[in-house]
Amino acid sequence: MPSIDQMASQMSALCEGDTVICSTLVKMFGDAPWAPLVSSAITIVLILVLAFIIRRFAHRVITRVVNRAATGGSITSRFRKGAATDGIDALLHERRKQRAETMGSVLKHVASIVILGTAVLTVLDRLTIPIAPLLTSVGILGVAIGFGAQELVKDFIAGMFMLLEDQYGVGDVIDAGAAVGTVEAVTLRVTRLRDSDGRVWYVRNGTITRVGNESQGWSRAYMDVPVAYDADIVGVRVLLEQVAEEIWADPELRESKMVEEPRVYGVEQLSDSSLVFRISAKTLPSAQAEVARELRLRVKTALDTAGIPMVASA
Repeated sequence: MPSIDQMASQMSALCEGDTVICSTLVKMFGDAPWAPLVSSAITIVLILVLAFIIRRFAHRVITRVVNRAATGGSITSRFRKGAATDGIDALLHERRKQRAETMGSVLKHVASIVILGTAVLTVLDRLTIPIAPLLTSVGILGVAIGFGAQELVKDFIAGMFMLLEDQYGVGDVIDAGAAVGTVEAVTLRVTRLRDSDGRVWYVRNGTITRVGNESQGWSRAYMDVPVAYDADIVGVRVLLEQVAEEIWADPELRESKMVEEPRVYGVEQLSDSSLVFRISAKTLPSAQAEVARELRLRVKTALDTAGIPMVASA
């Protein structure tokens, strides 16, 4: 270990090479023997204070960027405005806010590590402690951890991109390949799903190669209606359009589950035994099953009332 006199002489040499702060302080203190030590101590304090100021400024910038990212315009403006689309906008805003806050937290931690780590290394160098062996050791340790924790790093990187791209969020119904269910929790490493049987699945983000999201933006409910070849095509289409108008006129469905009026696409398929008509409706996320059940009920009732039988399509 170097003695105090040796450290003082080394700090004095450092101050002589430092023409910005330390050498200026030494000149202010005159030829006192303690001037290099005091000047170096003041320089260290200034370095730490400057590091915390830069860290605070970086956090403020990240917070401002996160707040701006969390408040975006409505992406459902192309739909009619109403309770349903207002619900979509509220859901998307909350998802955007959660994603932005998560990314902001990660960026703040990274900024703190980089800024404070640089300040600590600068202080160690100012204290004449050699940092080259330390940097070499950290580099070797980083390589070893990188090789030993490749899967963990892969999971974290996949989780970062998943959050950035808003692939899914809590409450979404997704098909992650390994499991299908409702997202209950999302971290940078794993995604927790609960399937229709109540089973909880923990899926590592790095193992997810494709995701099917049934709850993002909007969904679609549809029904294929097979009728006989000799059925009145025009009459069947008019009947289905009346059913679509009735469903759209239902205030409960229109205001809380649907975003556009149902459409009748006419003859969708031709088989050797039937003509297949299709009726579909654009709905709120995850509301397609309930709307589809209502479609089936009303179409079947309307066909029975009109005396038009449905036939099995080949």
